[in-house]
Amino acid sequence: MTIRLRAPRRPAAVATAGVLALSLAACGGTTKDSSSRSGKGASGGTASADPNAPLKKGLKLAFLPKQVNNPYETIVDEAGIAAAKEFGGEAKEVGPSDASASSQVSYINTLIQQRHDAILIAANDENAVCGPLKQARSKNIKIVAYDSDTNPQCRDLFINQASSEEIGRSEAKLLAEQIGQEGEIAILSATANATNQNTWIKFMKDELAKPEYSKIKLVKVAYGDDDDQKSFQQTQGLLQAYPNLKGIISPTTVGIAAAARYISASKYKGKVVLTGLGTPDQMRKFVKDGTVKQFELWDPKNLGYLASYAAAALSSGQISGAPGEKFKAGKLGERTIGANGEVILGPPTVFDVKNIDQYHF
Repeated sequence: MTIRLRAPRRPAAVATAGVLALSLAACGGTTKDSSSRSGKGASGGTASADPNAPLKKGLKLAFLPKQVNNPYETIVDEAGIAAAKEFGGEAKEVGPSDASASSQVSYINTLIQQRHDAILIAANDENAVCGPLKQARSKNIKIVAYDSDTNPQCRDLFINQASSEEIGRSEAKLLAEQIGQEGEIAILSATANATNQNTWIKFMKDELAKPEYSKIKLVKVAYGDDDDQKSFQQTQGLLQAYPNLKGIISPTTVGIAAAARYISASKYKGKVVLTGLGTPDQMRKFVKDGTVKQFELWDPKNLGYLASYAAAALSSGQISGAPGEKFKAGKLGERTIGANGEVILGPPTVFDVKNIDQYHF
């Protein structure tokens, strides 16, 4: 998510943790076999798999988040890097400081040159990264999308936090319940091209089209670009432009934290409902002071952990990305690849004042 938790580094644990800015370091290493393959994407791959093959030692993985100063993404990637050590691999995080559509392209090109076994990417734009990702796949580099998908033809697997439909509909339901199913609402998203955000918003709109929500009007979808200050300003702008606004959904850890910060110190506290996707550590004070009653998220640590094991299984030939294939993901147990190469982590958790102190991420 984009969720931007911190932002947010994303189940992951979604991130309120300190922001880590990691620079892209050119590093040498052993080169991989450069033979190309004709992979067609997760749902159409023809590579054979050996479920009994052992995980290879010394695998080189690279996590490429939407941006490196996103707390949620940092949580996800650090958990994935730690998981790689469990199976004798090595992993690192590299990426841009902004979440623009083309910002990840140069990093992909560098990782191809460095001959990594797998690139794990949370895409800022599902199509902008496709060209270089296809080039990587032609070099037998496995591509695992996580958090925010690429075009399916450009990767082998997508590790999804939860069912996209479940996230979108549950967000709409959470807000609707808190505003009495009546009034004007807005959505504060991340970037306009973020695959996960747009998919969730599509299901939010579909849910709100049901008869029971006929008195709810979605007046605006605003974009904070997963930037704290811009998200803060967008919140301010929404509340000024729509004086009758009853609620805001922000399905990004960066956005919900910025919106909560603005509302908590304004006349709108207690009057405008805010929900969305955030991390417990990031949102704790806003829940306890009454700014936010409920919000959701999965454990971003588990998201990164699952993505790392999936990349290892792919790189070791245990799976090819075909639906129905199974692989073991360490402490998370066996996982099955679903339609279109999607592996789902699990349902999101709803956090409120009663349970928030039970979670720390």
